[in-house]
Amino acid sequence: MPRRKPKRPDGRRQGRSGSFRSGSFRCVGCRLDVPLSAPGTAHRNHCPHCLTSLHVDDRIPGDRRAGCGGRMAALSVTARRDGEWMIIHECLACGRLSANRIAGDDNALALIRMAVRPLADTRLPISTLLAL
Repeated sequence: MPRRKPKRPDGRRQGRSGSFRSGSFRCVGCRLDVPLSAPGTAHRNHCPHCLTSLHVDDRIPGDRRAGCGGRMAALSVTARRDGEWMIIHECLACGRLSANRIAGDDNALALIRMAVRPLADTRLPISTLLAL
């Protein structure tokens, strides 16, 4: 029979994944232990390796008030007017979209793959765009 993890005083189970107060968390996508400190942003909210996130923030980055807690998949990237890149995440539980700042240690290859994904779509007339 498997051992049960001990419960904390607030009733939640304490897992090996850590919490936002402990200084790190375990990614729900790739299971990597991720430090909360991130270069370029004050609130780490996604894994720098696979870019997966959890739906923990409601309206303000870092507020940790979302009741959903679902897994958020990285869909695409966009750029602000000042040139800063943002990752577009979709919650797989409730469908909500959010834009999150990239961090300085995010996987550059994963970001580039998302950025060029629309170019691989055969419905996009690349030859027409190149002829302009």
